[in-house]
Amino acid sequence: MNEKSESTPFPHYHTSCVQPFIAPNPITSFNPSQHFPTIDQTAFISPFSSVIGNVFIRNHVYVAPTVSIRADEGAPFYIGSKTNLQDGVILHGLLNKRFSVGKMGYSIFIGNEVTLAHGTLVHGPCYIGNNVFVGFKSIVYDAIVEKEAFISYNAVVTNGVRIAQNKFVPPGAHIDTQEKANALSTVPKNSQEFATEVQRVNQEFPSSYHLLFGKRRCSCGLAYNDRL
Repeated sequence: MNEKSESTPFPHYHTSCVQPFIAPNPITSFNPSQHFPTIDQTAFISPFSSVIGNVFIRNHVYVAPTVSIRADEGAPFYIGSKTNLQDGVILHGLLNKRFSVGKMGYSIFIGNEVTLAHGTLVHGPCYIGNNVFVGFKSIVYDAIVEKEAFISYNAVVTNGVRIAQNKFVPPGAHIDTQEKANALSTVPKNSQEFATEVQRVNQEFPSSYHLLFGKRRCSCGLAYNDRL
């Protein structure tokens, strides 16, 4: 009588089949130079996501599945430490439209400990400061969002507006004039607490997923920088 082989509760999987797509931008008439993403080795880019072109991703950033970070037109992009981009987030930018941060110009600049919730669209030119929360399926385009602001779900922030520090954009609001932006109230306590808890949860993911998937590799076989 043959002994039964020891079974495991989960089937074996091959992580090499489900790697992110990390690649330089294509050469075009308007962008004749190729730039590879620069990704800190502590960041985690999930399977089924893509990072293309001149993108700087700092330490302990979490990029969830199906995120598209595409710097093939507007560039560069910057994503600060401990920021999380949740499922379905899209980053793209318009050609030659940038915000200045220090001595650099960025199509998209995202600060530290920012949350971009599921389905968010951030389109450059755009600046998002530290500790900002952007809610589900919101759009931020051609805007400056200062630190600790909270943008609720299904909101639109656009048309060159500046959202001041610690201001609250209500669900479904369209903030497309500076007058509307100036009239915003401060972030309520329950929204602050929610944003803090989302950050706490997502900051555990980069190291935990690295343990699960092992050493990150590029699905296309192209090299990219793993440190800033």
